[in-house]
Amino acid sequence: MSRVLLFVFLFISILINGQLTLSNGHHVLEITGAATTYYNNRFLKPTQTDHKKNRFKLRDAQIQLEGRIGDDYEYELQFDLVDLATSSQDPENPGLMDCYMIYKGLNFMEIKVGWGKTPYSRSSLIPFIYSPYWQRPEFLRGDIFARRDVGITLQGSYLKQRLNLFLGAYTGLGEVSLRGNNDNSGKLEYMARAEFAYPSRFKYRSVDYNISPQPMVVLGINGRYANKKLNGGSFPSYAIGEYNMKVIDGTKYSYGFDLATQYKGFSSQFEYHYMIGQPQNINHSLLNGMNTDFFTMNGFAGEITYFYKKKNTIISSRYEQFDLNDLVEGKSQRIYGSLAYQIDGFNSMIKFQYWHILSEEENDPLKWTNQLRLGWCFLFK
Repeated sequence: MSRVLLFVFLFISILINGQLTLSNGHHVLEITGAATTYYNNRFLKPTQTDHKKNRFKLRDAQIQLEGRIGDDYEYELQFDLVDLATSSQDPENPGLMDCYMIYKGLNFMEIKVGWGKTPYSRSSLIPFIYSPYWQRPEFLRGDIFARRDVGITLQGSYLKQRLNLFLGAYTGLGEVSLRGNNDNSGKLEYMARAEFAYPSRFKYRSVDYNISPQPMVVLGINGRYANKKLNGGSFPSYAIGEYNMKVIDGTKYSYGFDLATQYKGFSSQFEYHYMIGQPQNINHSLLNGMNTDFFTMNGFAGEITYFYKKKNTIISSRYEQFDLNDLVEGKSQRIYGSLAYQIDGFNSMIKFQYWHILSEEENDPLKWTNQLRLGWCFLFK
């Protein structure tokens, strides 16, 4: 309780004062915060009667601490009071969003250790506040590929930040890694990512906020591998994700690429991902009783966005298609629309998002067909 009260005190202080900067000349600490809330409405299928998702929700109440010690060290600590308050009911949102340190004393690379986002998928790496959408594409939200983990990342920027390289090793259990122990296989998950931008560096943004006077493009490729064959027992139920493939008892190979562009207020983004799962148990449910020892997942998402800067308005549309399991009939198809109005840039923005389900898979039946969400994102900076 005392820790929660301390966090609340910090949050209120930031709310009153905006960004706080503390410095003794050698150590600089910046404290910022964010709050987002929305109203959501789902349109159910005729046979459904559960309207619990029609509600107001406080999505975030975040506090972020970013620090720099001399020229060689940086760190970040970010937590969410909403997730902390509900972590006992929702183990997949533990409340701690980032906690890592970066050593910058080497000329050719940086060393990042701790808990935070893994270097996989551009959609995952773009901060929520720099997107006009309330949600990422469904298959990239974290139930197929863990978006955060505990581990070490070697990273470097070259050619005036046009080329960025990442290589990392992680516990491989996503949010469960925060509990301290690995599964009984003791194996790690490994990831690599490379991205090249032209003609200059390309930030993790989905909106062309600066109205680029010349075409900008960035291409990223990434892959990840885990061999977590259990010696008996099982993973915690929430470690495997909604689709039972976030981590599997066996080997899992994943790779993908992403392409993004920006020019004169227009921006676009496309991602494709492919995963091969090989459970060590031939009777695993993911093999669907077929005479095979592996299954595959693939999916892609593309979006086009326009920023009408004179009117502080962002308009965007997205199409997503994914096949959770090639051994099961059907595929999921969804379209999204988004309209956002910036009251004060990304510091204060009203977002509206629309979902429409075109088709769904047999192993992922939904209770709804359409969804609307309207809310406000506010940063204390």
